[in-house]
Parts: sequence; structure tokens; C-alpha cells
Amino acid sequence: MNILIVGGGLLGRKIAESLDEAGHSVAIVDEDENNLAQLDDGFQGVTAVGFPMDMTALREAGIEGCDAVAAVTSDDNMNITVGQMAKNVFGVPKVVARISDPDRESIFQRVGLLTACPTNMAADKLVSALTDPFQARQVTFGEATVSLQARPVEKRMVGRTTSQLELDAGDGLFGVIKTDGSFRLACGAALPLEAGDLVVYSRVID
Repeated sequence: MNILIVGGGLLGRKIAESLDEAGHSVAIVDEDENNLAQLDDGFQGVTAVGFPMDMTALREAGIEGCDAVAAVTSDDNMNITVGQMAKNVFGVPKVVARISDPDRESIFQRVGLLTACPTNMAADKLVSALTDPFQARQVTFGEATVSLQARPVEKRMVGRTTSQLELDAGDGLFGVIKTDGSFRLACGAALPLEAGDLVVYSRVID
């Protein structure tokens, strides 16, 4: 894919380097040349110095031939503006905008932009790290890698069974760790849920 990253801060550089390593054709634009100079020495993509909302700078960075654009500056207003320009002026098929303020996420979505909110992501990760008694584990079977994560049974599910659990998209049910430490494999069975149990969810990692 041809992908343009608008914003060369820590996040923008990390995204650009990761996409470049994955074999995508990447360009990154930032008004501060010093930011671009901090890209990894092995970065093979295109760098362009220019103001993110300058249409000339965006054209020089190759926005007209892009399959996707990520607007990831530290300014929410700039990201929504650049996102709209990419989508409505240049006709980029996929546009993702970084938004720091969770309360404004709906504004971005109303204008048809995909959003990524680092604040929400960090909060979810921290809550999980603070409250989950077991860290996620990864198990590899042949060429498939499965992530296993144990989560406490919610109060509303106590007295019910695993067949009544609402799974997130992509999640599977692996089993239940009982309060006495014993493990019961799901295998399609409706296992009873009690207070203190841990439900083990599985997810295949691409």
C-alpha cells in the first residue's frame, strides 16, 4: 500500500517505521526537519518538510497516489482538517485521524474519518494491567499464534454459564479457571460461572 503519515512526532515516526518494515511504500511529512531526522537509519520511505495543512506540501509528499493517510500530529484540530482534505479533496480511500480528547471522537466519526484515540487505548491497557491477575499469554500451534487472556467473571454473569457470555469480535472461549485453581476446558460446553472464576478468552493473532 502507498501510505502517507502526516506528523513526524514519536507516534508518526513509529507508525512510518513499522509500515516501512512491513514492506509498504511510506511517506511522512512534518514541518520540523529535526523530527524527520530522527527516523531510523534504515527507513526507506520518503520524507517531506512542510506544513501539514499546506496542499502543496501534501502533494509533494505524494498524497494524490495514496491508498491511505494517517493524520497523527499532536493537534486534534489539525488532524481533523488534514483528514477532511485527504478524504474530500484528494479522494484518499482510507483516512485515519489521531484524537487525544476522547470527548471529541464523535466529531471525527461524523465527518467520515476513522479515529485512533491514544488516551482511550492507554487507559484500557492500564486498567487491564492493574486489575487482571494474569498477563496475556501467547501460544503458537504450527503457523498460528493464539493469545490467551484471563478476565474475572463480571458480577452480572455470576450464576450463569459460559454459553451466555457476550464475546467481543475476534474472541473465542477457551475455558474457565475456578477459584480452587482447577481449569475447565470449554470445548462447546456450557460451564457454570461463579464469583471469583476467571474466564480465559482466546484470539488468533495475524
